[in-house]
Amino acid sequence: METLATDPGFVDSGVYLRLGLIVEGKIRLKKPPTLLSRLASSLERSLLLHDESPPEFQHSAVTVFDGRSPPEITISDYLDRIFIYSRCSPSCFVVAYIYILQFLDVTRAHLTPLNVHRLLVTSVMLAAKVFDDRYYNNAYYARVGGVSTRELNRLEMKLLFALDFKLQVDPHTFHAHCCQLEKQNSDGIQIEWPIKEACRLDKETWRKSTPESVCSQTTAR
Repeated sequence: METLATDPGFVDSGVYLRLGLIVEGKIRLKKPPTLLSRLASSLERSLLLHDESPPEFQHSAVTVFDGRSPPEITISDYLDRIFIYSRCSPSCFVVAYIYILQFLDVTRAHLTPLNVHRLLVTSVMLAAKVFDDRYYNNAYYARVGGVSTRELNRLEMKLLFALDFKLQVDPHTFHAHCCQLEKQNSDGIQIEWPIKEACRLDKETWRKSTPESVCSQTTAR
């Protein structure tokens, strides 16, 4: 997906290099780029702000992305897992972030521990389908994300309709969100919620397991 990160008419190579969106010599990254830690920090701050807001402002629409309990795996580890196993381009995570913000705006929902993981895996998968030349199918992403294929198919359709199938991201919007993410503190607070009931896996199993061995489903509402 080099059309966004290296658009000849609108390139801020400094930002893209620092986030790990551009790799000299086009060598595949062996470890997650800086972008992922910044994205994790941004999402975690959103969750903290929502949690600390007055009770009257915490109510939001329950969406299909809301599970019974949040997965125990941290947002940071979950992003790393998706990156490692999906092999999608780093820019897909910026596009996924844009999709998530648009979804929250359209549905008037809030980002919560119950929906952030499902929103991430669904939006990254969709971004890869739109912008990457090669990508894995839904069944593979379902194993990576710890949900069933049937559930991920349903989540994908909900996201598509919420976004009105408008999935293209122009270079200026992409760049603006890259700049926003770069400002995030990469040492963001790591948040964990104990929900072994949901996955029946501890975080070490999540972190080390392959897509084939991770739990197959975390039931949504």
